[in-house]
Amino acid sequence: MHTDVLIAGAGPTGLALGIDLARRGVDALVVEREGTLFPGSRGKGFQPRTMEVFDDLGVIDAIHAAGGTYPVGMIWKNGERAGEHHMFDPAEPSEDSPYNRAWMVPQWRTQEILAARLAELGGGIAFGHEVVGVSQDDESVTARLSSGGTVRSRYLVAADGGRSAVRRALGIGMTGEPVDPNPTLVADVRINGLDRDNWHVFPPREGDDLLAICPLAGTEDFQVMARFPEGADVDTSPDGVRKVVAERSHIAAEDVTEVRWASDFRPRAALADRFRSGRVFIAGDAAHVHSPAGGQGLNTSVQDAYNLGWKLDAVLTGSAPATLLDSYEEERRPVAAEMLDLSTAVHRGEVRRGGATRQLGIGYRQSSLTVETRDTVDEGAIRAGDRAPDGRVDGVRIFDAFRGPHWTLLALGATAPPVPESVPVVRGPGHGTYGTGLFLVRPDGYVGWAGQDATGLGGYLARFGLA
Repeated sequence: MHTDVLIAGAGPTGLALGIDLARRGVDALVVEREGTLFPGSRGKGFQPRTMEVFDDLGVIDAIHAAGGTYPVGMIWKNGERAGEHHMFDPAEPSEDSPYNRAWMVPQWRTQEILAARLAELGGGIAFGHEVVGVSQDDESVTARLSSGGTVRSRYLVAADGGRSAVRRALGIGMTGEPVDPNPTLVADVRINGLDRDNWHVFPPREGDDLLAICPLAGTEDFQVMARFPEGADVDTSPDGVRKVVAERSHIAAEDVTEVRWASDFRPRAALADRFRSGRVFIAGDAAHVHSPAGGQGLNTSVQDAYNLGWKLDAVLTGSAPATLLDSYEEERRPVAAEMLDLSTAVHRGEVRRGGATRQLGIGYRQSSLTVETRDTVDEGAIRAGDRAPDGRVDGVRIFDAFRGPHWTLLALGATAPPVPESVPVVRGPGHGTYGTGLFLVRPDGYVGWAGQDATGLGGYLARFGLA
């Protein structure tokens, strides 16, 4: 079997990449070692930047319909409500950041939505196939499957999780540390008699540890998270889940009417030493493993895919040289390192879930793809390398202009030069967020080139086959 891009893993990372490639017409195959999509809620929160990605990928309406905002935390003591706890610093949507709040959708539902979008675009998932061996030459990659047989592709993307078989086959190490030696139980359950208006928190009492029960938006389920002492054996059976809920709260064991999924983990932070080996790239949990605190792991993973998709397409179609793919690790590894530090700090209570966790401030100012030609830029104005925010220009919503697998030129208080038809142009006066000038926005929503006039723009466009 042959394909242009083989994607190992049908989690959020692999599915997002599959969608991005499918809408570009790239021949890609997603393979998944399990027989079905992941059944649990482990990654349940989307940061505003990821919601912007979902807007572009055509799934934002489904994501909105499937989820909801995070509830206010409620502290319980001795079976009584003892006070509220706000999990996130407040933030309201604005014109330049229309999704400026965390949004909750359980992971299993997210993957259903992404898989449906992939199918709508003509793609699919081959279940029961794990990539267990990799060889490559100057022209292609050959992946050996656990089910027997091989797949030959021009590129392979390993999105096969924290225990990535592909990463191990490549001999790429991970550097990191335990974030918390205490093991944690996580489970999706049904509970009678517990309201869905709050994220219920039961602080540690003598002889036990923290218990938190969060209603999962858009479902009838709750997510249970229970921390255990270092070295403890965690019982993930239905009876084990019921026992820990009953011991640490006022909820009777029999009121946990159903245990739909359960697992355990030990929070850690680890970063792959490399994000690429020849024609093989690693993304998502295969490249960086986070504590769940702060909701950075899944979000960073989806954005890995969003960064890589347009670059693979440009190289595969011959629009850009293969060296463009070097920028994937250059841009994404520092971001992953930064988000790992943030996740760990939130887990340890050193910082709140505030502006940094929304990931709107992530950018690539130092990237080799970034060109800023203006000598001076007003304080707070958008520079090359920054996320390109939303807004309105002469009645046109900027995100509507960005949507789709293309570059976009914003000409704000400046004259737009002739550009290829494949690059839409939005013209208007100077903008309160952007200032004035020309802003060439990459397919993944970051300003690649900025200038007060068109000097040098043609040469930049030529780098990507757009001149």
